[in-house]
Amino acid sequence: MKHNFHPSILRAYDIRGIVDKTINVNDAHYIGRAFGTYVARNAKGKKICVGFDGRHSSPDFEAAIVEGLISTGADVIRVGRGPTPMLYHAVKYLMADAGIMITGSHNPPSHNGCKMMLDKLPLKDEEIQLLGSMAASGDFINGSGSVSFEEVFDEYVKSLSDAFKSGGKRLKIAWDAGNGASGEAMEELTKYIPGEHAILNEKIDGDFPAHHPDPSVEENMEQLKNAVLENGCDLGIAFDGDGDRIGALDGKGRMIMGDQLMVLLARDVLAQHEGAIVIADVKSSQVLFDEVAKAGGKPLMWKTGHSLIKYKMAEVGAQLAGEVSGHIFYRANNCFDDGLYAAVRLLNILAFSNESLAEMLDSIPKTFSTAEGRIDVADERKFKVIEEIKIKVQHEGADVNDIDGLRVNTKDGWWLLRASNTQAALVSRCESSSAEGLKRLEAGLKQYLAGSGVNI
Repeated sequence: MKHNFHPSILRAYDIRGIVDKTINVNDAHYIGRAFGTYVARNAKGKKICVGFDGRHSSPDFEAAIVEGLISTGADVIRVGRGPTPMLYHAVKYLMADAGIMITGSHNPPSHNGCKMMLDKLPLKDEEIQLLGSMAASGDFINGSGSVSFEEVFDEYVKSLSDAFKSGGKRLKIAWDAGNGASGEAMEELTKYIPGEHAILNEKIDGDFPAHHPDPSVEENMEQLKNAVLENGCDLGIAFDGDGDRIGALDGKGRMIMGDQLMVLLARDVLAQHEGAIVIADVKSSQVLFDEVAKAGGKPLMWKTGHSLIKYKMAEVGAQLAGEVSGHIFYRANNCFDDGLYAAVRLLNILAFSNESLAEMLDSIPKTFSTAEGRIDVADERKFKVIEEIKIKVQHEGADVNDIDGLRVNTKDGWWLLRASNTQAALVSRCESSSAEGLKRLEAGLKQYLAGSGVNI
């Protein structure tokens, strides 16, 4: 039987939509059928792990996807509710051929979707689009698969606790799961970490009653900031809705951006792997690339997106990679983006250092920069805007890096404009060595946007 998905749900890194508007349980069934068929044709075996997050729609979506997978002859292993990295871990631990995670990531409660992997790598954009074409043409194989249940929660937490090295120091830590899927694993992990723990929003709740589960946005960190300051904590750690991203605060309650955190993590990795390649996304501060080089590493700027970075890590053999958004990838952790694992590695650094996290943050050269901006632009228009502005800046002879949108270098610093691969939006960021330079960068970017009919 043929099935057409809403065109907006087939994204560059995953499948995402609004429940019962652009994606529903019936769609989930056909996602299962298409993915099961794709795995059968492209993997050595047919063992597929399935997990789901804490959204209210996720159990029904999971059941429908499992049903679709079985219809293709897949042997399905249900690993239950937990963070996305637990599903990644399950695929490796259970020696499965593929995995699919039902999750809306950090999106609002009304959203849901799935992330897919074949072997240890995610599906790429063209592979996700292919699933849509297969469904539209009814190109499914038929079979009679099986279902089993495997408890991997304890083993996943154990793998995290095994990576922790105490150094004999007892830290005081505030944790915030944002009622997301990492809550239970986060709480269990703290039992293995000596020190004092203030645990927030560990109860998994698909309504996200405390705050939106996106730790890259400062307003979502207010509750954690208060906990850090009121309890005199050394740091605060937060996770997004499905636990594959980390956010952090120092002991003064200051926000640590993803690229700042990467500076600290990279210094540690490079002390162990001299000359290693460290990848950061195009939104990252120039300071990060400079500091990696200063520490003896080889910095590499690459496209934004967890799947794109994982493939680049595999291609060049990088030891570490990261994004401003808080996705952190360690080769030592199979290149999986795992907020909890990144937290453990950060705690390891603090456990063996005489410096506080606040002192480490102060050691990073300061710049003036904007937060990541999102400008609403229709999907059918956003890429055209980028092309229009690209023609203008190249005609003006600007220094342009177009690896992912436009990163334009000027005497004041740089500005970035790229089309979001997950939303109907343009993403922007500016960075300068001075406040005046930052104002000029912002004004120039606004002028380019206005020339393409986009007003901020």
